[in-house]
Amino acid sequence: MRDRVRDPSQPVYVISVAAGIVRVHPRTLRIYEDEGLLCPARTPTNIRLYSERDLRRVLWIRHLTQNLGVNLAGVRILFELEEKLGTPILEALYSEP
Repeated sequence: MRDRVRDPSQPVYVISVAAGIVRVHPRTLRIYEDEGLLCPARTPTNIRLYSERDLRRVLWIRHLTQNLGVNLAGVRILFELEEKLGTPILEALYSEP
């Protein structure tokens, strides 16, 4: 049987599983969504589904807020800048002391 490579953008995790993987409370994921930092997919019955890419984004949010002291509005701006400029701003922040 051939190993499958999972598409990181494929939504597969319900909120409780996603929260467990990244070690946050499910309410934290809802707050990040309310702040416009995450946009999980929804099933026809409105259940949130998170992808590997969403989980990596949560880890970035946690790093920026907990280790670098950036508030959620600042995180949103950094994400928007990185998207608009196409420059890996977050990678540079991660490598700074």
